[in-house]
Amino acid sequence: MQWPIVIQGRDVNEEDVQWLSSWLAEHAHWSRRKLAGELCVRWDWRDGIGRPKDLAARSFLLKMEQRGWITLPPLREKCRKPRASIGMPSSVPCEESVEGRFEEVGPTSLEVARAGTEAYRRWAYYLARHHYLGLRVVGQNLGYLARDRRGREVAALLFGAPAWCCASRDKYLQGKGFCLKKGLARIANNTRFLIFPWVRVPHLASHILGSAARRIDRDWQEKYGQGLDWLETFVERGRFAGTCYRAANWVHVGLTRGRGRQDRKHTASVPEKDVYLLRVKA
Repeated sequence: MQWPIVIQGRDVNEEDVQWLSSWLAEHAHWSRRKLAGELCVRWDWRDGIGRPKDLAARSFLLKMEQRGWITLPPLREKCRKPRASIGMPSSVPCEESVEGRFEEVGPTSLEVARAGTEAYRRWAYYLARHHYLGLRVVGQNLGYLARDRRGREVAALLFGAPAWCCASRDKYLQGKGFCLKKGLARIANNTRFLIFPWVRVPHLASHILGSAARRIDRDWQEKYGQGLDWLETFVERGRFAGTCYRAANWVHVGLTRGRGRQDRKHTASVPEKDVYLLRVKA
């Protein structure tokens, strides 16, 4: 094996692995949560505004264990907190039919769905209730709630961390001179895009995607202290055609291999998806 290798965006050499294995053995009585937190302190592993990257550190440790290089303490099932439920909005959103030409409905406005706000609760409600994948928010993320010119809510979007590895994406970006080793954190994945079922307006979806692309770099910078260079998304073949992404100037760069993030045995486990990319900064 050639050292160093990149795991969770960090260069790791053989000495790091040896030290980490010994350090974990010395603190085998610690929880995985505490180990990740202490590792952030020792390695000064922080995001752009100085917060410890606890989730990234926990993912890093899991990947190291999966490679057989370290041994983590057993999970403390009794201490694990149940996943927080989605708070209901103060009133159930009205599913008012919105139909017509785009000129009659647009342009739209976007509001960042900030945790704890009424907008966030409504945004979460829509995705959990109406998106075929439901709602799952982990790690870095940014959500938008879209409204038409009359203030009616028409769509919800969620951006999150990029895929760890995607051959067609990686080949395309490397051809553009983009360094994935250092730049993966400057990619955001559009994991959810929902035009509400009662909304039927031609060209609305591509318009909303364009609006989000024009502002997400600024919003991501404000939330995480660093900007974005690219957006990615994965569109399930057979379910969607990806028309709105093409119309919004996203580039189709290939297909996934039909494997999920946790497919360690390299067997087909999820439907193939079309891979689309959009450069945020010209």
